[in-house]
Amino acid sequence: MITYIYWTFMIVLIIAVLGFVGGKLEQWKGAIIGAVAVLVIAFGAYYFHFQQVFVKRWGGVMSVSVPEGQFHVAATWKDDNLWIENYDPETNTCHFREYSKGNLLQGQVTIKNCNPLLRYSK
Repeated sequence: MITYIYWTFMIVLIIAVLGFVGGKLEQWKGAIIGAVAVLVIAFGAYYFHFQQVFVKRWGGVMSVSVPEGQFHVAATWKDDNLWIENYDPETNTCHFREYSKGNLLQGQVTIKNCNPLLRYSK
């Protein structure tokens, strides 16, 4: 829901820039440049900052795909970064991958000989 509010506000802001600068001041070139600037800044701010903050704190929406051939084991938050654990049965390894804001800093930890799907019997 918060994501929709963010983008609705950005669209209203773009329409306001076009309406004021283009309509009132009759500077259509400046209005279009201003609207494009607002759109680029809005996309950058959302992708590099707000997306994970919205998901973690206010119930936003985000999608992450499990790599082909792996099984999802767990997910957790560390500060505003999402860490996901997947198991690869082909190599018998567990992979912890970090999804940070804007995917700029992505850490990865690999645990060898890890089999979380193995059932222990006594």
